[in-house]
Amino acid sequence: MLRRYRDILAIPAIRTAIVVGFLVRLPFFGAGIVVTLHVVRTLDRSYTEAGVASAVLVLAIAVSGPWRGRLLDRWGLRRVLVPSIAVQSGYALVAPTLEFGPFLMAQAVAGLFFIPVQPILRQAVMAAAPEDRRRAALSLDGVVLELSAGLAPAIAVWAATTWDTAVVLGGVFWASALGGVILFAVDLPLRRAGAGVAGGAPPATRSWFGLGVLALLVGGVTSTLVFAGTDLSAVASLNEVGRASSIGWVLALWAVGSLIGGLAYGTVQRTPSPFLLLAVLGVVTLLPALSTGALSLGLLLLVAGLLGQPVVTSTVEVLTDRVPEAARGEAMGWHSTAMTTGIALGAPVSGVAIDAYGGSGGFVLVGSVAVVVGLTLWALAGQRSRAGAPAR
Repeated sequence: MLRRYRDILAIPAIRTAIVVGFLVRLPFFGAGIVVTLHVVRTLDRSYTEAGVASAVLVLAIAVSGPWRGRLLDRWGLRRVLVPSIAVQSGYALVAPTLEFGPFLMAQAVAGLFFIPVQPILRQAVMAAAPEDRRRAALSLDGVVLELSAGLAPAIAVWAATTWDTAVVLGGVFWASALGGVILFAVDLPLRRAGAGVAGGAPPATRSWFGLGVLALLVGGVTSTLVFAGTDLSAVASLNEVGRASSIGWVLALWAVGSLIGGLAYGTVQRTPSPFLLLAVLGVVTLLPALSTGALSLGLLLLVAGLLGQPVVTSTVEVLTDRVPEAARGEAMGWHSTAMTTGIALGAPVSGVAIDAYGGSGGFVLVGSVAVVVGLTLWALAGQRSRAGAPAR
């Protein structure tokens, strides 16, 4: 297994994408918690208002995904990055000085022009990887994404509780702008050699966005709904048994499971159905509901985490197979929007069950949703295949 990944990292363009990807994703994953703490601690507003501010940023990022991805297809990397770098820099200068009302408007603008890191990095990895190593390359990128997503909030909380949140808020968005400058400088190829460069109108969205693509996006929403719901349910479960101090290492075990699963998936020869993997993710997410303490919860989350990255990577893999290369930026933008939407829905959906039945209720609800959605999409995909429907 390690040899496969050594071979992947021996490709200069992939090595660059992996290292740069880790760095430029940190501001993306740290921004939400810094915004929340700034609204509560510096602007002296409620957690509800802080949630609104974070939601505005997240929703703006989600809305911009397909649009920015299509611009990547049409204009190429550097022309798309320039306005993002300018807006992120302007936000870093102005937003820390704003009162709550104008701050919300700044959130919307910053979100619409956030650096489109996911479409850029996924495309760069796929463009550089040989066809027979694409799964391993995407899996490795997924593992790096997991590391960024786990490390960034911890750094953000530490910084925002150590220094003035206005300073930290500006720092996060200066880091985002710097990430854009780094991407501009390295200018990662987004298409395979010989496939041409971006320019001109990409294929019309309706030419490739069919029921098959829609099903994959629904699966993407569901997967991250499960992740966000699992996160909140784990915290609630530990609070119920008086083990809030164990939250860090318990969630770390969950992340370790995801890393192991992602690396193992990269060595698989056949492409499993992402819908079937989603259903299995739902089944293993039910297991933590049986936990009796911090240790059992951590071990069960370790098992549940094994399916996390495989679900995400398989969805990306199948989606890219269904989409012309000249439209992959937009497709990855749609996928990023689906993932962001699931994250936004996960906490409130699981929160309903947690309020009624405790942490175990949250696991049961989001796990059951994944089982039902996964099996339904798997059955529908099978029916379309047997009917000879074109794979769009």
